[in-house]
Amino acid sequence: MLSSRYPGDRDVRQPVHTVYAPAHLSSPTLPREWGERALSFVDENGGMVQLAERVIVAARKEAGSAASQAHLSLHQVAREAELLAQAVTEKLKTEPIEDLRLDFEDGFGHQGDEAEDRWASEAGRIAIAALAGPTAPAFIGIRFKCLEADTRARGLRTLDLFLAAVIEAHGSLPAQLVLTLPKVSTVDQVKAMVIACRALEAEHGLPTGSITFEVQVETPQIILGADGTVPVASALQAGDGRITSLHYGTYDYSASLGVAAAYQAMDHPVADFAKNQMMLAVAGTGVHLSDGSTNILPLGEPEEIQRAWSLHAGLVRRHLRQGIYQGWDLHPHQLPTRFLATFRFYREGLEVAAKRLRNYVHKEDSSVLDEPATAKALARYLTRGLSCGAHVEDDVCERANVPVDVLKSIARTGKPE
Repeated sequence: MLSSRYPGDRDVRQPVHTVYAPAHLSSPTLPREWGERALSFVDENGGMVQLAERVIVAARKEAGSAASQAHLSLHQVAREAELLAQAVTEKLKTEPIEDLRLDFEDGFGHQGDEAEDRWASEAGRIAIAALAGPTAPAFIGIRFKCLEADTRARGLRTLDLFLAAVIEAHGSLPAQLVLTLPKVSTVDQVKAMVIACRALEAEHGLPTGSITFEVQVETPQIILGADGTVPVASALQAGDGRITSLHYGTYDYSASLGVAAAYQAMDHPVADFAKNQMMLAVAGTGVHLSDGSTNILPLGEPEEIQRAWSLHAGLVRRHLRQGIYQGWDLHPHQLPTRFLATFRFYREGLEVAAKRLRNYVHKEDSSVLDEPATAKALARYLTRGLSCGAHVEDDVCERANVPVDVLKSIARTGKPE
């Protein structure tokens, strides 16, 4: 029972963010267009190097003396800013969106059945075409309407039409496909989703278990049940192995608790409580965890743009340091700070993490006595940095003095098998 409920981490890449875009405003070229818009906007507002310097300095101030590179000289900061800017610029040219969700919920609204039917099928074709593009996201899918009574039928119809179009265009379900179930309020809704998945698999001739989905945690009822239990943990078991990720919904959740609009944020205490419960629920299950979004966008006057960028970068750093490795982005102008803050997080600890892992693997004398669990965390830190593009494989492997297959083995098991 224990091993089936807690199988351990999945050997599957986790994106650093999910971008939500209204389905009816999407196209196969949306990732490239967002990357171009992000780069152009940064150039118009001081340039990537300048923005990188601000991100580095802010990160150092927040971390204090505990940061591995807290005492960088001004020259070193300038050099690291140049390198960081180059890496993020390349990222925005090649993979500006790691995970794209074509949205039929809040981003689409209620446009009538005829319009939603049309766009549900079109979204399937867009998804497959986007995966074939030069700036293809690593993952793509839709967020359909929730399973509350008034939207249940519409949401499942959209899902059915989308899957039919995907299968027609691709011949099967691509491994990169992700489906998002929003506003889950009860475990019964997860059970109903599992039943729907089985029916859809039978209808479309798909192998059993091939349809998986994410759960968005946007209601307090899924965090604390009327009987005092934590339903989100039970929901994972009710998902019958189909749940791949839990996503925190910043604004719906905060509003449900009566938090005033001005104070609804990813770093509000009610958000931390919910996410701590979610972290406990997914631990050891292989289910990923994602933070939410900020709706404060880098738009307007120069001062407003810089404040929004600083806020976004700070929130990204915050959830990374808390052990949450994914968040949401809602606008192209958030992409630069998403990747600058993320890349900086992985780059600032590279030297120390690689050295500790090298000492562990080769049994070298060290002032830190690491064990398999810590070695696993060190290796996962390094492999996450590799996955998103913050590091170059040869550099990491040379510093850690291990080949990449050994690094990945330690990330999975804690042992250099």
